[in-house]
Amino acid sequence: MAYTLRPVRPDDAPAVLAAFASHPDMARQGDVHTLADAERQVRWMLADNLRATAIVDADDVLIGQVSIMIDTLNRSGWVSYWMHAAHRGQGLMSRAAVAACDRALTPTTADGWGLERLELGHRVNNPASGAVAAAAGFVREGRERGKFLMDGERIDVLTYGRLPADPAPTTEPLPWRER
Repeated sequence: MAYTLRPVRPDDAPAVLAAFASHPDMARQGDVHTLADAERQVRWMLADNLRATAIVDADDVLIGQVSIMIDTLNRSGWVSYWMHAAHRGQGLMSRAAVAACDRALTPTTADGWGLERLELGHRVNNPASGAVAAAAGFVREGRERGKFLMDGERIDVLTYGRLPADPAPTTEPLPWRER
């Protein structure tokens, strides 16, 4: 199946709802239980300070997304991502993260967003997210001890950064869908 990237659109709400319903771990991504919740989530993803990239299948149905929260003052961004459970384990998230992060770190004069630093973090008990970070060219920078409280237990978070001068990822990016 051919997968591509495009911006998130308002009509993606039903697919967002399906993704959030696909696995209990999606609850960490937001409170989405109804179509109205999914519509609110999509409106958030379309905010001016956010670049939300949809991972879509051959039928143009959203199956996951990579978002970058933009800090314009510092020309940096915070990266987050999620994938419908049925599509995990295929390397799609790594390929999508490479494409979105490459575009974010490309100067604005070359169809990029002109950011100079990207950051992300993941729970230590989520090694798949760490694999995505590594595949997308992020460098591990630290550990935030006891950052999250989950089921009564404190969970550490590993933090990463990526700069334009860092070595380019070797993971092949997903292509952007032509408009």
